[in-house]
Amino acid sequence: MNIDGVSTGIVLDHIKAGKSMQIYELLKLEKLNNCVAVIQNADSSKYGKKDIIKIDQLIDLDLDVLGYIDSNITVNIVKDGKLFEKKRLELPATLTNVIKCKNPRCITSIEQEITQKFKLVDKDKKVYRCAYCDAEHK
Repeated sequence: MNIDGVSTGIVLDHIKAGKSMQIYELLKLEKLNNCVAVIQNADSSKYGKKDIIKIDQLIDLDLDVLGYIDSNITVNIVKDGKLFEKKRLELPATLTNVIKCKNPRCITSIEQEITQKFKLVDKDKKVYRCAYCDAEHK
């Protein structure tokens, strides 16, 4: 299968196979008026299989969301058909409104409008803790 390249836009490459729809939903890409291509289970010499998302416009991306889902994602910024910038992601030190605290006694469970904040406590195991009640989220 052949999907055309992006002349000006963003290519999210090296997404772990099966994670592209989660990214699509969290970044709210369905609200864009431009073309968005989601390619799943593409062959990858590095990972075996991977997903790719191509966005046919330049938008502000929440790099924390991408880094949390898969820190191996490469964000390629394309302008006039040429690679303009390549960004590598890391696991974010803090997450805001990406995951929700599951502790029923947490203030965020009672007060729905409070921002969900989590701090990274173990980078190797990808463990975050709620900033309010210290509940663990893996």
